[in-house]
Amino acid sequence: MPDPVRDCPLCPRLVDFRLQNRDKYPQKHNAPVPAFGNLDAPLLIVGLAPGLKGANFTGRPFTGDYAGELLYGTLLKLGMARGTYAARPDDGLILINCRITNAVRCVPQQNKPLPAEIKTCNNFLQAEIAAMSNLKAIFSLGRVSHEAVLRALKLKAKDYPFAHGSVHKIPGGLALIDSYHCSRYNTQTKRLTAEMFETAMRAAQSCLTC
Repeated sequence: MPDPVRDCPLCPRLVDFRLQNRDKYPQKHNAPVPAFGNLDAPLLIVGLAPGLKGANFTGRPFTGDYAGELLYGTLLKLGMARGTYAARPDDGLILINCRITNAVRCVPQQNKPLPAEIKTCNNFLQAEIAAMSNLKAIFSLGRVSHEAVLRALKLKAKDYPFAHGSVHKIPGGLALIDSYHCSRYNTQTKRLTAEMFETAMRAAQSCLTC
């Protein structure tokens, strides 16, 4: 199945952190974050993992932190979302022709999942990709996401090197488009600008009509 159960037991370190956060923030989501958007979408956007006070709190990918402001703002600008992004899961925002998920579904300590956790959670990403019958393109946010997608597709990272703005043609007809992650750190350091992010997303959008 594409989404883990609420009390997924597969990664002990993440389970322990989840339980700590449930004690500290009992009114928040504090569970694996399910994907957002329809399985029949032609574009899958893959991030790294939920942020502690973002998606881990709200239960919707990229919702409640700065990364979501840039991601959803760009989707709205390009006509890939409808409504208003208000940083909460009941804001009524609707995605158009895209679905959003993460390489790791549970919030990791210090926003850094371990390699074993990325590998374990990859089963859910594999299932998600397999369930998307209309999938044409995958938009990876960051190197970890990029490599997780390649693992899910059983491809070697050395054959598809990560680089911001790259468009990789994948056997079987899929396109894999890379972007630096839309995190506050990347934008504050100017590694990623809003213009750079929009250009990469436009490249992903254009692959839907190829």
